[in-house]
This record gives sequence, C-alpha cells and structure tokens, in this order.
Amino acid sequence: MSLRHIDPKQRGFLIVNSHPTGAAATVSRMWDRIPPRTDGSAPVVLLLGHSAGYGLATLLTGLRRHGIRGVGVAYEGAETERRTATAGWYRTAEASRLAAEAGCDFGFVNTDAFSAKGKDEVLDLVERRFGKVDHLIYSLAAPRRTDPETGTVHHSVIKPLGAPYEAPALDFSDGSPRVTRVCLEAGTEEEKHSTEQVMGGADWRLWVQALAERGLLGAEFSTVALTYIGSELTSPIYRQGTIGAAKEHLERTAGQLNAGVLAGRGRAMTVVAGAAVTQASSAIPSIALYTTFLRTVLGDGFRTTAQQAAELWDQLLGSTPLVTDAEGRVRLDGWELDPRVQDRVRELWADPRAGLDRSAAGAEWFMGQIRELYGWGLDGVDYDSAVETSVAWPER
Repeated sequence: MSLRHIDPKQRGFLIVNSHPTGAAATVSRMWDRIPPRTDGSAPVVLLLGHSAGYGLATLLTGLRRHGIRGVGVAYEGAETERRTATAGWYRTAEASRLAAEAGCDFGFVNTDAFSAKGKDEVLDLVERRFGKVDHLIYSLAAPRRTDPETGTVHHSVIKPLGAPYEAPALDFSDGSPRVTRVCLEAGTEEEKHSTEQVMGGADWRLWVQALAERGLLGAEFSTVALTYIGSELTSPIYRQGTIGAAKEHLERTAGQLNAGVLAGRGRAMTVVAGAAVTQASSAIPSIALYTTFLRTVLGDGFRTTAQQAAELWDQLLGSTPLVTDAEGRVRLDGWELDPRVQDRVRELWADPRAGLDRSAAGAEWFMGQIRELYGWGLDGVDYDSAVETSVAWPER
C-alpha cells in the first residue's frame, strides 16, 4: 500500500506526475462512450503503443466493439519514492480490468518495443497464447530509439527543414492562455535522419519481419501505422519538417512491406488520423494553437480519437468498405481538412491574438484535455484525499 496525497506538478503543457484514479477515469469514461460490441469476430491483435493517444483509443474501441484478443505493448514507468507511476501505467491497469470484465482475452507487456529483447518477449507471449496475428497496429511515439542492429541511439527532434520557422503559438506557462511567437532553426540532415529512425518505419518493418520469420502472420494479415498530415498552417513545422520526413518514411515503408515480406501474404497501410490532443502532439510548436482554433470552429464536431478508431476498425474488419487515397493511405481526417473548416481556422490564424480572444473556450478545452491525459481535472474524482498510487501492472 502506498497512500499519498498528490497535487499536479505542472508548468504550461508539461505535467510530470499523474493521478491514479483520474487516469483510470479517463479510460473508463472513454469506454462508456464507445458503442458496445457489434460483431463476434474477436480477431487477434498486436497493438504497439496501446497506453496513450490513438493507440489507447484503438485498443478500447477494438475491445468494446469487436472483442479483440491479443497483446498490447507500452513502455511505462512504475511508481518511485519521488513520483507516481506514469499515467499510461494507470491507464493500462484500468484497460486490463475493463477487458477482463468484458470477457476479452488480452494481455499487456511493459517493455522497450524497439529492442530485440522486447520483440522476443512479446512474440513469445503471442505465440504461446494466441498463435497467428490478424492485425498489427503500430502506434509508437518516443523521443529516442536504439537501433537493435547497430546499437546507435537516435534522437528525434521537432524542427523545420530548409528554412527557419517562426509562427504563433499558445502559451499557458502563466496559467492563462496567451499567444507567443516560436522561432526554430532548420534541422540538419543528421537530425532529419535520426528523427526518421525513431518515428519512421524502421521499427515497424522489423516487427513485421519478426512475425513473418516466426510464422505468425494470419491468413488475411494486415498491419497499419498511424500517421498525420494536418493543415497547411502547421505544415512548415510538421509535414514539411523533421517529423513529416519521418511520416513520409513510414509511408514508404508500407510500400516496401507490400512489395517485400508481405507480398502475397498480407497488406500494410498507413492511416492518416485527424488532429488530437495527445502527449506527443502537445510538444509540437503551434499545434496547440491550431488545435484550439480547430476546436473553436468545430465545437462538438471535433472528432474524438475513439470515434476515429471506430471508423478504422469498421474498415479493417469489413463492416464498411476499405477506402484509401491515391497513395494507398486510409484517411480519417476529412472532418479536419474540410475546406470550409480550414477557411474558418485561417481567419482565426490570420490575427492569432484576436483569434484567441474569440477562442477562450477552445483554449480552456485544450488545457483541460492536457490535464486529463494525466488524470487531472476530471469531475467526480476526489483530489483532496490520499490515493493508492501503487498499482500493479496487469498479470499476463
């Protein structure tokens, strides 16, 4: 037992501790909003990066709507004397409870998915409990990756390419939203390459190859990796920057997998999701302000990660036709890139300070979403009382 009274340790968008009850509540509330099972297909799924963002939404939607079986993989930190466990640790515990309650056979592994040891650990479990895999979902986001073949440690960076970047940004460092300017120097070719090695398709390829080598590809195997395109407003720092280069690498990898190891044995695709408030996206300059304006324009029409994940599962499992663009990507971002929506966002972006004045509710919503990622600020959670912070990782 480890009862503690904890308060959020926060500066701007950075929060370094989490609330166990609150983090669990974010999962249970997402679960309750997902329509229950629509079929009994129960495919075997290997989900890499299950504990946050689109990975978490894909997990919960798959469990709730389709009774998926399989294994989720994340790399989360346990509680220490100084800090709580990470929010993803607590979210995993709640996801496991809900899966068991729903009768879903799903296990969770806490390991470095980039490492050869981690792959062996996970695939041993998959082979022992489930046999062949029907769907591999790749949703990993990390600041660094050690190449298991060379031992080189690659660090991802968020920088423009070709020219410096200057743009408005949302700042919450003083507790209230305000517009500032962000200025970033252009990234180097080395930084671009390193970011591709962390956030691109190198590790996705290794996972697919490992499944194939073990004979674990299902008869109609498919694998998808999550990507993003976004608006022209954020393109210089995202799609045309180091992260965008990594996403293009991810998309090229899909073609290489289809022409190589998966030829005649399965299919690889990237999935272009729409904007979302995630731990990863909040670190990208200007994305917070853009997302605030997008929320202001759309209101409740802003599609949640779970809504988008439901659309993805329906396409993957054949409930609705699988629709891809000219580059073979599944597109879930039409609601965001609708020209009428983007025109209204551009109006706010043209004078960002005036735009923020018109978007006060959107800014508060954005900050509320950030806090909820770590389990803070949820109605019905008692933050004044001590809480049990020692929560076990789910048994396999």
